[in-house]
Amino acid sequence: MGRGSARTAVACGCAALALAAAGCGSQTRTNDQRPQVPSRVSVTIGPKAILVQPRTIGSGPDRTQQIPQNQHQAQPPTRGRGPLTVVLVASNQTATDSRLEISGPRDATSGPVPAHSPGSLQLNLPSGAYSITAAGVPNARPGKLIVGTYRASSQNDVLLP
Repeated sequence: MGRGSARTAVACGCAALALAAAGCGSQTRTNDQRPQVPSRVSVTIGPKAILVQPRTIGSGPDRTQQIPQNQHQAQPPTRGRGPLTVVLVASNQTATDSRLEISGPRDATSGPVPAHSPGSLQLNLPSGAYSITAAGVPNARPGKLIVGTYRASSQNDVLLP
């Protein structure tokens, strides 16, 4: 092998290395905030009253939202103050079939909640005060739910979709 072919081989190797390095350029990605984890609210339909726990959501970080490894870390707030995703988990403790009726800034009605059975309803609720009643249980005192303006990203919580 002569000097000319060695130089050509070195030049080709440098050119190939330069092309490979150019293909490994840095990528810039925006780190968009992930949506908040839905807040869960327990609703018990009783013959005398509709019980709602917790009565206030969206007023600060939920104590039960973060996984244990992040429980002492601040939750990053999301951009914007859109509606809060809420899952109402209902337990009908009466002998009659019922439906949850939510009235406030946004009105909604759940599917049937059979007697002595559970049911659920997921919705996006804007901030405001809500009244929760049960169709078919006319003497039950309505439950109250207050949705605040605080929204948290699930950015700090791993293993979430």
